Amino acid sequence: MMKSFFRLEEYKVLLYRILLVYFFYFVARILFYFYNSDIVEVSSIFEFLKITYHGLAFDTTAILYINGLFILLSILPFFINTKPFYQNLLFWLYFISNLIFYALNYIDFIYYKYNFSRLTLAAWDIVKHEESKGDMFFRFLLTYWHVFVIYVIVAALWIFLYKKVKIKHNLREDSRFKYIIKSVIGVLIIATLSVGGIRGDFKKSTRPINLVDANRHVKKIKQADLVLNSPFTFLRTIRVNSFKKQNFNVSKEVIEENFKPIKFYNSNDPSKPNIVLVITESMGREYIGAFNKNAGIKDYVSYTPFLDSLAQHSMIYTNAYSNGYKSIHGMSSIISGIPSFKDAFTSSPYAQQKIESMVSCLNSEGYDTSFFHGAPNGSMGFLGYSNILGFDHYYGKTEYGNDADFDGSWGIWDEPFLQFMNATISKKKQPFFSTVFTVTSHEPYVIPEKYDGKFPKGNVQMHQCVGYTDFAFKKFFEAAKKEPWFSNTIFIITADHCNQVSYKEHFYDNIMNRNAVPILIYKPNSNLIGENNEIAQHIDIYPTVMDMIGYNKPFRSWGRSLVTKQNDIEPYLINYNSNIYYFMKEGYICLFDGVNAIGFYDVKDVTLSNNLIANRNQKMNDLELQCKGFIQDYFDRILDKNLSTVK
Repeated sequence: MMKSFFRLEEYKVLLYRILLVYFFYFVARILFYFYNSDIVEVSSIFEFLKITYHGLAFDTTAILYINGLFILLSILPFFINTKPFYQNLLFWLYFISNLIFYALNYIDFIYYKYNFSRLTLAAWDIVKHEESKGDMFFRFLLTYWHVFVIYVIVAALWIFLYKKVKIKHNLREDSRFKYIIKSVIGVLIIATLSVGGIRGDFKKSTRPINLVDANRHVKKIKQADLVLNSPFTFLRTIRVNSFKKQNFNVSKEVIEENFKPIKFYNSNDPSKPNIVLVITESMGREYIGAFNKNAGIKDYVSYTPFLDSLAQHSMIYTNAYSNGYKSIHGMSSIISGIPSFKDAFTSSPYAQQKIESMVSCLNSEGYDTSFFHGAPNGSMGFLGYSNILGFDHYYGKTEYGNDADFDGSWGIWDEPFLQFMNATISKKKQPFFSTVFTVTSHEPYVIPEKYDGKFPKGNVQMHQCVGYTDFAFKKFFEAAKKEPWFSNTIFIITADHCNQVSYKEHFYDNIMNRNAVPILIYKPNSNLIGENNEIAQHIDIYPTVMDMIGYNKPFRSWGRSLVTKQNDIEPYLINYNSNIYYFMKEGYICLFDGVNAIGFYDVKDVTLSNNLIANRNQKMNDLELQCKGFIQDYFDRILDKNLSTVK
C-alpha cells in the first residue's frame, strides 16, 4: 500500500522511460560522430565523453520539450494511470513524439556534411518552395538506406526496452485522498525540475540556453555541433523566423555606395598598437558629463568624474548609439560589426559560421586576443560567441579564482576584476587585443559594502553603480599607466546598452535615444582629442580600429571609420525597436516596418511627434531605399554565410 499511494512504482517507471530517451540520444551522438568524424575532430574517447557530458544540458532541454505532455499525463492523479488502456495511450504518445524528433538526428548524419551545422528550422526555408517534397524524402531514404535501417533497428530496440518495464495496476480505492495529496506534491516537484531542465540550468539565468552556448564547452568550434543535438537546434529556432532573405530589389550599386560592405583603408601606415576595448555594462551616455555638455539638461549631474577627465584627452562621439538592446547584441555589433534586429544574431542558427571581425583581423596580424568577463564562464553567451570569433583566451570568474569578490548576482566586482585584467595582459607579449565586459553597473544596483556612502546615490539606483564602475576605471588606468605597454595602446570605451533614465523630460527617454551610448577613444600622447557630433554606432568601432592600425587588407564591415572620411561612407545609424527599423541619416529618421516606410522625422524631433511622411521628398525616398538595401544585404550575407572576405 505504501508504494501505491506514494506512487513510487509509477515514478520509477517514468524515470526509467525518460532515461531511455537520454540513452538513445547518447547513441545518436555516437552515430553522428561516426558519420562526421572527418569534420568534427575529437582526439580521444575522454574528449568525446567530456563533450557528451556538456551535451546533457541540451539533451535535457529537447527531451523535456518533446516529452512534456507525456510526463504530465504520467503524473496527474487520474486514478486510471496504471490501467492497461491508459498505459497504451502513454506508449503511443511517447513514441510518436520521440521518434519523430529523434529522426532529425539521423537526417543530420548526412545533411551535416553539406550544411556544416545542425538541423534548424531554417532548413524548411530551403525545401518549402520545392514542389516534390515527397520525392525528395524518398530519394533521401533510398540513397542513404543504411541510415534508415539503423534508425529502424534503434527504434525497435527502444520499443523493446520500454516494454521490459511495466506498471502493475495496484491502486487501492481506500487511498484516493492520500493518492491525490501525494500526487500534487509530486507534480510540483517534477514541474519545477522540468522548468529548470528546459532552461538549461537551475541557477539564476538571464535566458534559456541556445545554440551559441554549445561553443563555450569546446576548444574547437566544430565540436560544438557534437555538443548539440538536432531536436534541440530545431526546436530552439522555431521562433527565430526573422532570419530570412529580404529581396527589396535594391541594386548592388546602392548598397555599395551607401555601405561599402567590403572595406579597405589606406590613410594610415601599418602599425601594431595594443588595443584595449572596454564594453561597460549598461553605461548609457546620459550618465557621463563629458557627453552632455551641450545637451541643455537643466541641473545636470555627472556620475563619472574619471571618465569626464579622461574625455579631455580623448576623442569622444557624443551622438553614438548601440545597434541592439541586449548585452550579447553589443558584443556582436562592436567586435564583429553585426547588429541584431528582431532576433539576436548570436541566438540564430547562423551564428556558427566563419565571421570576419576585429578578432580574426588582429589574429592575422599576430595579435594575442583575449576576452574578459567577470561573470560565471559562459554567462550571457559570451564564451560561446568569443570562441566562434576566435579569441585566443577567455578569462571569466573561473580564471579569476577568488569567489570572495563575487557580487552575489552577476560576477566579480568591477574594481578587482579590472585589476586582474591589468595583471594578466601585462604578462602578455605585445601586440595584444583585449576586450573586457564589465558587470557591476546593473540590477540589483549594489556595490561592495566597503564603498557604502562613497559615491553619490543620485536620482535612480543606477547612479551609485555608475560611480563605482567609474572609480574602477580610474584604478585600472592608474595601474596600467605603470606598465610598459600603456603608451603604445589604443583604449576604446563604450557601453552595451542603456539602463535607468533620470532626465526623462529630455531626449534620453525617447525611443531612439534609449540606445544612446558613449564612444570614447583614448590614445596616450596623441593628437586624437576632441568632440565629434556626427552619427556614430557600435558597428563603426570595428572598421575604426582597422583604419587606425593601417590594416592593409580588405575586410567585411557595414560600419565606417570614425577617424577618417577618406574613401568612406556617410554617417548613419540603423537599429530596431518594437518591431520597427530605425534608419537615421542626413537629417532624417526613417521608420521602416519591414515592408514600407511608415514615418519620417527630423533628427531634432527627439520625441518623434511630427511625422513628415505626407510631405515626403526625394531624400526621404532615398533613405527608405538605403534602409531596404542594408536589410537586404544583411540577411543575404548572413544566410549565404558570406560574413568574411577570407574563404
